[in-house]
Amino acid sequence: MTTTTTTTTTATTAPTTTPDDETLAARFRPIFDRIAAGASAREQEHRLPHDEIRELAAAGFGALRVPVEFGGAGATLPQTFRLLTELAAADSNIPQALRGHFALVEDRLVARSGERDAWLERFGRGEIAGNSWTEVGAVQIGDVITKVTPQPDGTFRISGQKYYSTGSIFADWIDTYAERTDTGERVIAIVDAHQPGVTHADDWDGFGQRTTGSGTSTFTDAVVAADAVIPFDDRFKYQTAYYQAVLLTVLAGSVLAAEREVALQVRNRNRVFSHGNADTFAADPQILQVVGEVSAAGFAASAIVERAAEALQAAYEGAVLDETEDERRNDRAELATAQAQVALTTLATTATSHLFDALAASGVSTSKNLDRHWRNARTAGSHNPWVFKARIVGDHAVNGVEPPRVWAIGATRSR
Repeated sequence: MTTTTTTTTTATTAPTTTPDDETLAARFRPIFDRIAAGASAREQEHRLPHDEIRELAAAGFGALRVPVEFGGAGATLPQTFRLLTELAAADSNIPQALRGHFALVEDRLVARSGERDAWLERFGRGEIAGNSWTEVGAVQIGDVITKVTPQPDGTFRISGQKYYSTGSIFADWIDTYAERTDTGERVIAIVDAHQPGVTHADDWDGFGQRTTGSGTSTFTDAVVAADAVIPFDDRFKYQTAYYQAVLLTVLAGSVLAAEREVALQVRNRNRVFSHGNADTFAADPQILQVVGEVSAAGFAASAIVERAAEALQAAYEGAVLDETEDERRNDRAELATAQAQVALTTLATTATSHLFDALAASGVSTSKNLDRHWRNARTAGSHNPWVFKARIVGDHAVNGVEPPRVWAIGATRSR
């Protein structure tokens, strides 16, 4: 049974009361149920989950990690990632759409600068952030084309274009990676999404995760407040591991959704095969074996997410410890999420494909849309390619090389 405890987590936060797991989850499960009921139709009709995300925000879901004194729940990272997994089982698009939001909340939670409290208050009120980091086009690796320029009145102006700007189409604020024109410093510009200089295109054309709102965000001389331009070097250390962990919930949730739907389909199926093993599909031991294997994959997937979340929680708590231990914990979080990604990508794509072994040809009906679970898992598993992570994990095991915490994507530089 979960108990209520008081913990001190970082030097920049007051002691917070950790909520009870079931009490916390009970706030959101009715919303999750409504989200699950419409998930397949939204994908088939390409309806973005604007209303669903706003309902979650109004209920305080986006403020899970925000301390109680700022209007949040004060949840731990394991609690947060359990709920993200439950949400992913309802609709795996939505946790990914909120990925940038939760990362920015985490960054502001551990921030030492004076604007920290103002941002936590905004998130506590239900305001939502999106993500906008990847440059459009053949930008060379390491270069940043999106620029912020200081203005005489103390504000900044931002111009540039980003792709994979997941969640920005739903957002009040956009967490944007940019470069200052005056100093060349790499910064995070938190851009107000509700202004004429910001536009979004829902032009993501992947075969999975179709309603995440990923696509192109364009900034044309948009205004950025002075306290919303933050040095990138001040970003929270475990950010890359955090981003990856949200994708782990997408993978785990896809498996759990597949388990739920294959069990329902088998339970309700009337037709059997003459060379089967029982008078009903629901009693056929071979079919039950397949369902059991999908269920076991869901159990393992949830456990993998839990272990990764525990490593992130340790990294979060490491900020109050000595620098050596803090660095060690951050390295462990990066390694844990890499190991989890390597294991879970194959587990999830196999399980979401395996469900069709229990359903025969009728299971591939487009009206049932069961293939979305495999497509979603395969798409989530294609981000931050796991093959590189496997090498990094192997290099650590063999040679003791710590995993990189920050990396970039772009065109190769000419030789």
